[in-house]
Amino acid sequence: MRFTRALRLGIGVLVLTVVASGCGSGGPRTAVQDAAAGKLSVGIKFDQPGMGLQNRDGTFSGFDVDVAKYVAGKLGVAARNITFKEAPSAQRERLIQGGQVDMVVASYSITDQRKQKVDFAGPYFIAHQALLIRADNTAIHDPNSLPAGSTLCTVAGSTSAEQVKREFPQGVKLIEYDTYSLCVEALQSKMVDAVTTDDIILAGYQARSPRLLKLLGPITLDGRPVQELYGIGLRKGDKESRDRIDDAISAMLTDPAEPWQTALTRNLGADFPIPAPPTVNRY
Repeated sequence: MRFTRALRLGIGVLVLTVVASGCGSGGPRTAVQDAAAGKLSVGIKFDQPGMGLQNRDGTFSGFDVDVAKYVAGKLGVAARNITFKEAPSAQRERLIQGGQVDMVVASYSITDQRKQKVDFAGPYFIAHQALLIRADNTAIHDPNSLPAGSTLCTVAGSTSAEQVKREFPQGVKLIEYDTYSLCVEALQSKMVDAVTTDDIILAGYQARSPRLLKLLGPITLDGRPVQELYGIGLRKGDKESRDRIDDAISAMLTDPAEPWQTALTRNLGADFPIPAPPTVNRY
């Protein structure tokens, strides 16, 4: 009897072990799975005013933050149950692939190269590349033609960095930092002459220092503005989460209450021109 009972207990432990190991064999949990449990982990920028910013009191604000909260709400997750994690440009794919975040909402441009590593929902915004200069700079007038010897700052791993390397003349020196906040600090300290990235990102910095900084744009290529489509990054192959998030983005873009437009104005100021909402492409 004792042997039989011990054998049954041993088999029970073995079954539980197999089941537990099987549950973890599928890799990191998906966004939909975590949302069903009432929580989400979202990668955002921590240093981009107007887009993704960690405030002094520990709260988070910005257009990307508002988009993330809206999407989470559509997935059934309250804003208080979102864990925001810092997602610098060069680390976004790694955070997604490693399962450290369910999604990334961090001025994340959709490119063919990135789609080889992660999936995207969206787009939820179409940005245009621009320049940020000091307001007292009288040498730079045209965002497409910087004077020879100018020093231009952007962020390593960004699409803006690649664009600058292809299109700007060799007489322009490119400096790459880890974050745009470092670029803006260098600009205000006169260590660089201009900062380039998407207009919506630069508008957030300009709105904080309107008397000190000036926005020029858009940068054009063959007479057309250089566009960046912002998407929400997800684990490669997670179609269920991508479809659900596409639905949530579509709802935000078309909601008669205009939460998308309201989020832009609240975070970037009344002077920021609100563009027409994009159409979700369902990549």
